[in-house]
Amino acid sequence: METIVIATGNKHKVSEIKEMLAPFTAGKYELISMREAGFDGEIEETGTTFEENAFIKASTVCRATGKITFADDSGLCVDALDGRPGVYSARYGGLDTDDEQISLLLSELKDVPAEKRTARFVAVFCAVFPDGGTLSARGECEGSILFERRGFDDFGYDPVFYYPPAGKTFAEMTQSEKCAVSHRGSAVRGFAKLFFKE
Repeated sequence: METIVIATGNKHKVSEIKEMLAPFTAGKYELISMREAGFDGEIEETGTTFEENAFIKASTVCRATGKITFADDSGLCVDALDGRPGVYSARYGGLDTDDEQISLLLSELKDVPAEKRTARFVAVFCAVFPDGGTLSARGECEGSILFERRGFDDFGYDPVFYYPPAGKTFAEMTQSEKCAVSHRGSAVRGFAKLFFKE
């Protein structure tokens, strides 16, 4: 069974990716985190696009481990904020926690009416191979930003990202419900068709 490394230290993200790829990897590939592969270094995300940052993460870990490496880069793009926080979503405002970042976002949007709080989550999923080859796919999910948090899942901006077709925030969905419609789910499914030739 071939081992593939997921270039993230985020256990929540590793779990999501494993679940989404399970139909393609079962019995053929073992997915492990970069920590499990022995990579403990920090990766400086210096790209200006999601594509660039996904590649930086995957290529860095691939070089270090010598194994096929998957990585994603994702973020929230809010129209009223000219696309911010975008690629800086995970380090928005220089703040450390999801709760602090959500508070900053809501503060910046406090005078923006509901109909102008449109936003989208964007994800790019990328593979880098030891021979230097690459493969990637992009996914997006349209929604809007609420005025207050809803739901119990405090992963990222999920508590304030409202997805109209479901009538819920991402934080109010089960992981399976979210994976079926999310930006990351869309990117991973598009990627899987390319990588696994399904």
